[in-house]
Amino acid sequence: MAGDTDFSGKRVLVVGGSSGIGNGIARAFLDRGAEVHVWGTRASAAQYDPADGSDLGGMGYSCVDVGDPDAIDAAAMPLGALDVLVLCQGTVVYRRGEFDRPGWDRVMAVNLDSLMHCARRFKPQLLDSRGSVIVVSSISGLKANIGNPAYAASKAGAISLTKTLGQAWAPEGIRVNGLAPGLVDTKLTKVTTDNPERLAGALAAIPQRRMGTPADMAGAALFLASPLASYVTGHTLIVDGGLSL
Repeated sequence: MAGDTDFSGKRVLVVGGSSGIGNGIARAFLDRGAEVHVWGTRASAAQYDPADGSDLGGMGYSCVDVGDPDAIDAAAMPLGALDVLVLCQGTVVYRRGEFDRPGWDRVMAVNLDSLMHCARRFKPQLLDSRGSVIVVSSISGLKANIGNPAYAASKAGAISLTKTLGQAWAPEGIRVNGLAPGLVDTKLTKVTTDNPERLAGALAAIPQRRMGTPADMAGAALFLASPLASYVTGHTLIVDGGLSL
């Protein structure tokens, strides 16, 4: 089974791979022999702080604002060919900002619209390689999310899009699957992790009694991209320590 997660010679693009969950996934593929390229939002890889969970060593990097469909279409094909496309882009607006149009529009553009635009952009390369797509959504897409209507709606949309693209593209040889993280310690969750009382309450609701890590999410991504999941299509794997139970 170890050979099934050897990605030597494979080419992987991780959109949103500059930090947090995406960076953990990118490093996992890199550590298993893949050639990895990351799309992020800053001008260069050097602008990311390792203290924020960013380790881009050994990877290629491009600055692409996936909230802009034209930027996705204009971006260069980074690896010449592509075996795995990981869509881990995401943003959130706190303080009820998603109830207003600017916050709603931005979150939906990044968290949902860009998934389709990126998948469409790289479909020809994935057809050539009979590759796979992994959509990183959230358990927020399975329930309400207090104060963040766009985040919850976009993640629900991501789960539905995974099913639909999985069904549509499977006959063409492309597998589309996803993973739905629970509470993972990243910069997007600092509103919880930096508040001891809120964090204690969150951990009490997780049967495993711990937060997830980017490495936990990477394990699921490796499985979904590997031959071990060769008959898995359109599925979103919940990786949340039991929180959604």
